[in-house]
Amino acid sequence: MSHSEGRTSLADYRSALTTRAARWPAIASVLARLPIAMIGISALLYVQRETGSFAAAGLVSAGSLVGVSVGAVIQGRLIDRFGPTRPLLVVAVTLALSMTALVTSIESHAPTAVMVALGAVTGLSEPMVGSASRALWARLLPPGGPRNAAFSYEAISMEVFFILGPGLAGLLVLAPWAGTGLVLGVALQFTGAVLFALSPAVRAWRASPSSSGSLLGALASPGMRTLALAALGFGMVIGFVEVAVPASATEAGSPSFGGLLLSAWSLSSVAFGVAYSLRPWPRRMGLRLPALLGAFGALVALLAWPSSLWGLALMMLLAGALITPQSTAHSSAIELVAPSGTAAEAFGWVLTAVTLGLAAGQSVSGHIVEHAGPSAAFLAASVAGLVLAVVVWLLRGTVRAPRQASAVAELVGAGR
Repeated sequence: MSHSEGRTSLADYRSALTTRAARWPAIASVLARLPIAMIGISALLYVQRETGSFAAAGLVSAGSLVGVSVGAVIQGRLIDRFGPTRPLLVVAVTLALSMTALVTSIESHAPTAVMVALGAVTGLSEPMVGSASRALWARLLPPGGPRNAAFSYEAISMEVFFILGPGLAGLLVLAPWAGTGLVLGVALQFTGAVLFALSPAVRAWRASPSSSGSLLGALASPGMRTLALAALGFGMVIGFVEVAVPASATEAGSPSFGGLLLSAWSLSSVAFGVAYSLRPWPRRMGLRLPALLGAFGALVALLAWPSSLWGLALMMLLAGALITPQSTAHSSAIELVAPSGTAAEAFGWVLTAVTLGLAAGQSVSGHIVEHAGPSAAFLAASVAGLVLAVVVWLLRGTVRAPRQASAVAELVGAGR
C-alpha cells in the first residue's frame, strides 16, 4: 500500500507542523488563505449595498468565481514550471491593482458589465497559495505519516477558513464603509502571498525537470481525471445543500438560521476530519474516493426528513462529518495520481472541479427549490452524489501512479 493511502497519528501532525523550514511558509499561508471564502461574499455584499441590486451583485460574484476557477489551473501550471516565487508575486501585484479598479468601479456605479469583468480579473489574480503550500509539504517531508498529516492539516485549516470567512464578511459589511471586507481580505491575501513567496523554503524551490509537457498537464493522467470527477461530485452536493438549507430556514420563518446551519456542518466536518485522518477507511484510495462521496450523498438524503430546523441541524452535523475527510482524500490522492512535477497544477484542477460543482449544484438547486421545495433539492443532491460515486467506483482502477498505470497497460498489451 502506498504511503499516501495510509493513516496518520497525532505525533505526525506535531512532526509536520514543527518542521523548521515549514514555519514561515505555514504562517504566511494562513494569512493568504484566511480570506479565501471572504472576498467573493464581501464583493457581493458591497455591490448590493452600493447599487441596491442583488442581480448585479450576483453577477459580480459569479465573475469572481469563474476567475478563481481559471486562475487555479493557470497559476498551478506556472508554479510547477517556474517555482512559486515569481508567479505569486506577479499575481499578488495584479490582485492589488484589480481590486483598486473594482472598488473604483463600484463607488462610481460603473456599468454592471465593467464590474463583472473586474470581478473576474480579481478572482483570476487571487494568489493560489493553497496549491503551492500543498506542493511544498511534499518537498519538505518524506512520504509517510508526517506528509499525510500535513495534507490533512491543509484540508482542516481550509474548512476553518470557510467557516470564518462568511461570518467576517457579514460583520465587516456593517462597517461605516461597505467595502471594508473586500479591501481587508485582499490585503491579507497580498501580505500572505508575498511573505510565502519570499520565504527561504519557497525561494529554494526549483521546477521539476520532469514536469509534464502535455497540453493536458496534470489531466494527462487518467487517475487525475477520476479524482477531478470525485471533486466535481463533492462540490455539486455541497452546492445543492448551500441553496436548500437557507431556503428551508426561510420557509420555516427564520431566514437568519440558514447561515448558522451551514456553519454547524462545517464544525462537525473539522472535528471528524482529524479523527478520520488517524484511521482512514477504505485504505485503498481507489475505493476511498467513491466510498466517501457515496456515503456523503446518502447522508445528505437524510436532510429531507426533519420537519423542524433543530432536526435539520442534527442531520447537518451528521452529514457534515464527511466534508473534511473528502478534502483530505483529494489532497492525498494527488500524491498518487498526478504526473511528476505537476502537483500545484493538479491541486488547481481539484479546486476548479469543486468550484464548478458548487456552481452547478447551486444553479440547479435554486431551480428545484423554487418549483418543488428544499426537500426535493436535498434528494436531488443525494442522487447526484450517488450517481457520480458509482462512476468514480467504475473508474477506480485508474487511481494509481501514472507509471504504475503505464506498466499495467504494457502487461495487458503484451498478453494479447
